Amino acid sequence: MRLATWNVNSVRTRVDRVTAFLERSGVDVLAIQETKCRDDQFPHMPFEAIGYEVAHVGLNQWNGVAVVSRVGIDDVQVGFEGMPSWSSKEGVDPAPEARAIAATCGGVRTWSLYVPNGRQLGDPHLAYKLEWLEALRENAAGWLAADPRAQIALTGDWNIAPQDDDVWDMAVFAHSTHVSPPERAAFAAVVEAGYADVVRPHTPGEYTYWDYTQLRFPRREGMRIDFALCSPALAERVTGAGIDRQERKGKG
Repeated sequence: MRLATWNVNSVRTRVDRVTAFLERSGVDVLAIQETKCRDDQFPHMPFEAIGYEVAHVGLNQWNGVAVVSRVGIDDVQVGFEGMPSWSSKEGVDPAPEARAIAATCGGVRTWSLYVPNGRQLGDPHLAYKLEWLEALRENAAGWLAADPRAQIALTGDWNIAPQDDDVWDMAVFAHSTHVSPPERAAFAAVVEAGYADVVRPHTPGEYTYWDYTQLRFPRREGMRIDFALCSPALAERVTGAGIDRQERKGKG
């Protein structure tokens, strides 16, 4: 089984690229983040036409996550227990965001996660991010406690670069989110709960994200912020992993 994760930054804009990637790559299950559409706007038909089922949650033009699979989609779950809510507007009650969805695909419990960005050090959004990650860690630990042999993949855009070599220049990020000690500690806590980064051993020194500004991509000035953290039973089955830079090339 081939599993992939991709922050597509609008699935409606890039649906042709995503379906072409699925057909070319042989990926069985794809976790998608930042679909940027409501459920009724998701382009189901192009995926179904090439044999993939879709589970999606999107509430507005922001966030949105999906799992698409050609090996079945069962037991779909939107969000996880205790997942924090958010509101940036004064006087508006916090509400859940479309940042997490799970489905069992080919026997693997696959999560598509879009971790909050955090924005800036000291911003309330960073506190929300840390609360969100702690709730995820608590749930993830509980899943393994209930079934140590569970096959779980926590995949997606984590918005954290957990090691210094996961950014092209630490001096540029010294006073930024994504590399702060509390964020890195939150990521490490999920690993310590029993989940392994199964991509890093196969892709040393590679990045998964490049800003659109200042020619970051052609200059190879990127970040590693997208991960597949797998439970022990799933991690022991992994035979290879890669990062597909080709999809970052070309127009848009």
